[in-house]
Amino acid sequence: MGQHTVEPSITAACGFLTAVDSPPHGLFGGYLLVDMAGRPLEFHCTAPLKVSRAQQILYGATLHSHLHGQQIGATLLAEGTLQPQVVLTDLESMLHVRPHTKLPVALVVRRDTPPTASSFYVGTACVSPPSDHPEHASQLRAAIETLVASVDLCEPFERIRAAIEEAQRH
Repeated sequence: MGQHTVEPSITAACGFLTAVDSPPHGLFGGYLLVDMAGRPLEFHCTAPLKVSRAQQILYGATLHSHLHGQQIGATLLAEGTLQPQVVLTDLESMLHVRPHTKLPVALVVRRDTPPTASSFYVGTACVSPPSDHPEHASQLRAAIETLVASVDLCEPFERIRAAIEEAQRH
């Protein structure tokens, strides 16, 4: 019998990626994958990153985009065992994870935020798909419209923050 490899398939899930700055500990990243009913499938978080004064000086204004996009975002996406349909973040600097993944990544903010040319409203949220990947817009919209029937798109970020805060206590 011949062998065949199975490609990882995209799961009917959505990933939520964010970072939490905890002054006494450092910068934590969190990645929550939920099914289309909003139930958790996976959760990953980073150990705290402490930024040195030298790093602050050398990276300057690009520090957060580097930390969020490469060190936190790329690491967390690589740890996931499931491949979601889309990844959503509530931090603009986390969008710098895009070069490190083939998954569509979009910014989600509360609806009261002014929209960009490519953004759209879903429920209580404003979603900004990547303007440099217009092919991702329809995939994002389809997955998000299914998810928003069960979940407020901003709520999973609160779960991530609460889980990281709880982990810091123990």
